[in-house]
Amino acid sequence: MALSYNYLLFCSLVLSVIISSCIAQTSFRPKALILPVTKDASTLQYLTQINQRTPLVPVKYTLDLGGQFLWVVCLEDYESSSFTSPPCHSAPCSLANAPFCWDCSDSQPRPGCNNNTCNLLPDNTINGISFNGPLSMDVASIQSTNGKNPGRVVSVPKLLFVCADRFHLTDLANGVRGMAGLGRNSISLPSLFSSAFSFPRKFAICLSSSTKASGAVFFGDGPYVMLPGVDVSTSNIHTPLILNPVSTATLLFRPRPSTDYFIGVKSVKINGHVVPLNTSLLSIDKNGVGGTKISTVHPYTVLESSIYEAFVKAFTKELANAPRVESVSPFGACFDSTRIGSTRVGPAVPQIDLVLQSSDVYWRIFGANSMVQVKSNVMCLGFVDGGVNPRTSIVIGGHQLEDNLLQFDLATSRLGFSSSLLFRRTTCSNFNFTSHA
Repeated sequence: MALSYNYLLFCSLVLSVIISSCIAQTSFRPKALILPVTKDASTLQYLTQINQRTPLVPVKYTLDLGGQFLWVVCLEDYESSSFTSPPCHSAPCSLANAPFCWDCSDSQPRPGCNNNTCNLLPDNTINGISFNGPLSMDVASIQSTNGKNPGRVVSVPKLLFVCADRFHLTDLANGVRGMAGLGRNSISLPSLFSSAFSFPRKFAICLSSSTKASGAVFFGDGPYVMLPGVDVSTSNIHTPLILNPVSTATLLFRPRPSTDYFIGVKSVKINGHVVPLNTSLLSIDKNGVGGTKISTVHPYTVLESSIYEAFVKAFTKELANAPRVESVSPFGACFDSTRIGSTRVGPAVPQIDLVLQSSDVYWRIFGANSMVQVKSNVMCLGFVDGGVNPRTSIVIGGHQLEDNLLQFDLATSRLGFSSSLLFRRTTCSNFNFTSHA
């Protein structure tokens, strides 16, 4: 315990030293920041864009909720007069928990190839590609917000990120140059932005279900207001965020806890009936296996095979009025949609409850988030079979997150979630990006 306290104290001191030299020298201190998030129609990845470098250029990223940090391809087409690499064993390297030094074989230093700097392991969490990359710093600008409208653009002169090679981009959406990590890590974007501008260590995601309209990531506390003037955070339900003590990253230099966000699902109900399943799979064991995490890089919720089979059986029983039809990949349970009605919250299908710390605390999933229209007369249950012995038993994917507000409080390790915003006659694509504060 003493070691843990001393380490946290050390990280806090290091962070204050870095921030005092790295934040924008401005009298304006935003209370929150905002990034628009779009959904790529081809890959179903959620994308955002950050203006970086000198001169500023827009850089597109795939959003990774549990990602360790921001990483970008640097070894080609990276031009910036403000790019720097922190020296090995410097304060930024300590903050990043990057104790190992990096030397580049090229005689001419350039972004992504500098000597005597520290390195990390950028992780493409779509396909598991991971390899060495040097810790780096450059200018970044981002829009502030009052929670209702965009505000002034602010800058971080030395935002930390990791340089990666081009092969890291495999399976990422067209035009993407890296991944934007929001995970439980000292150099993820929520940690860096909250430290740079001294606002609460909170952030929220609100993903749009449309590929033609933007959702948002908010850094800082609410309000989070969607048209027509609805603060979508006011009715949040709260549950603890659980720390998985074993990293879920592809590669690591040293053992570390996972940067993913886990929650304590205790049972699953469909139309109020408990799904019979092996509840031991819902707990994280000493090897970091099991449990439930939230992910933006999985387009649909992934269930361990035995959970999936019991879940589909129970759902099909409750949806007896709609005949099953031939499955459409990647889904295993599809139905005749002509026999399914509609409601304000999507198709009229059985509601799904992820029961959390007590029977009266649950994440309710309605038809808009449980079903996917794959053909004119075919609708599928938007959950997929994750196989036997997966690392994580339940991975809540993007489709189940859309048009739900999720607020992550890093200081108190607490998640606030809204359930479907359709009940409140708004969506995550209703933030007013066109009118400035």
